[in-house]
Amino acid sequence: MSQTAELAAKSHSMQAKRDRFLNRIGSGSLIMGIVNATPDSFSDGGQFQTAAAAVAQARKLTADGADIIDVGAESTRPGHEPVPADVECARLEPLLRAVVSSIEQPVSIDTSKASVARFAADQGVAFINDVWGLQKDPAMADVVAETETGVVIMHNREETDRDCDIIADMRRFFDISLSLADKAGIPMRHIILDPGIGFAKSKAQNLQALRGLRQLQHYGLPILVGLSRKSLLGAIVEGTPAGDLKIEPRLIATLAANIAAAAEGAAIFRVHDAAEHLAAFKVFDAISRA
Repeated sequence: MSQTAELAAKSHSMQAKRDRFLNRIGSGSLIMGIVNATPDSFSDGGQFQTAAAAVAQARKLTADGADIIDVGAESTRPGHEPVPADVECARLEPLLRAVVSSIEQPVSIDTSKASVARFAADQGVAFINDVWGLQKDPAMADVVAETETGVVIMHNREETDRDCDIIADMRRFFDISLSLADKAGIPMRHIILDPGIGFAKSKAQNLQALRGLRQLQHYGLPILVGLSRKSLLGAIVEGTPAGDLKIEPRLIATLAANIAAAAEGAAIFRVHDAAEHLAAFKVFDAISRA
């Protein structure tokens, strides 16, 4: 196969995976499984940095019910050390193509750097998951448009402002991001919104953001929520019989929070634990359709 034909085949495969996923939105709660190729992520740092480990985890998550796999090579936990683009790509290079080719589900890349997004698109990823919503790197919107990937636009802030109206702030942020997307030529049907739970928000603002998800539905875009095992949930369950901040209490708290988010209109859920969420969402979706 010539290089041109190979690129065309890869592009066709990516677009098919992208569209299959997007077309399923609204048919039930969808699960995004997390594979962190990082040494310092708060929950599973250092566990999936090799191709073999990343592929095994991606396969486990999809077997457990994940509809899409999100790979990241830079931790975005509070207080994280920024990673240069070349280091991010070096972490991804041994494993990203292997993950993409090992599963039928689409793969997304968790990055806010345009050069990393382009590298990942060349490896066959179908979505760019940008925690800065196209606003951090001025080239990001153009890369998304040129590669024809889908994009998750997440709300973020430079710092927490406990006095701000967080729903109004999200609307202002998304208005800017969607303007950038439109200017670059990104189709609206390729866009997913994420309220950015745990990013530059107080505990009260995180809870308000989850409670106010329906106020974002006027955009007519699907909403993704990523709150798996976050400290916000640990703080809520602390002091309960199971609330010693180990993983199990946070898993229970994550399930409860995601069901609440689903009730408020969220469609996609970024999680570490796919099997448990598949079971919970089967019950939730059955009740919702009854």
